Amino acid sequence: MKTTNIMIVGVGGQGSLLASKLLGNLLLDQGYDVKVSEVHGMSQRGGSVVTYVKFGERVYSPIIDRCEADFIVAFEGLEAARYVPNLAQGGRFIVNTQQIDPMPVITGAAEYPVDIIDRLQDSLSNVDAIDALALAKEAGSVKAVNMVLMGRLSKYMSIPEEKWIDAIKKSVAPKFTQMNIKAFTLGRK
Repeated sequence: MKTTNIMIVGVGGQGSLLASKLLGNLLLDQGYDVKVSEVHGMSQRGGSVVTYVKFGERVYSPIIDRCEADFIVAFEGLEAARYVPNLAQGGRFIVNTQQIDPMPVITGAAEYPVDIIDRLQDSLSNVDAIDALALAKEAGSVKAVNMVLMGRLSKYMSIPEEKWIDAIKKSVAPKFTQMNIKAFTLGRK
């Protein structure tokens, strides 16, 4: 069985670490060998956060190099652009259309790049852009962007929806379970 490589990229505070935990637990429950590695920038201050999730029959390292990611799930447009070189040929890019200004943009030292999503769609063949923030709000919380994106990822994987729902129930606090399931379902549609 081929090893599958997934990168989850975002900005600190968006829930990418919970998404990687959910994904790792889901894949372990399915009997895969799984390796997860997190790389934190200034995550407490809105910096870049990257998680590598690799799974298959036997996985030896969690690191995903250039041109190796079968999936990249980007929680924000600029972070998506940053990791384009990691996408494998034929890989799938799932991108939240949300824009979060980094510190240089906030201070006026730089400008946020224009039309990032359009440029990704023009240069790559498998870009699935989704307004995950709007769907998270519809589910009941802006903090559910991560579950919306996991719902979208689930469309491209061969793991049954009910297994994802079970993993959500195991990964989030009971008082947030139904909202997260709703967000996941909205993202999957």
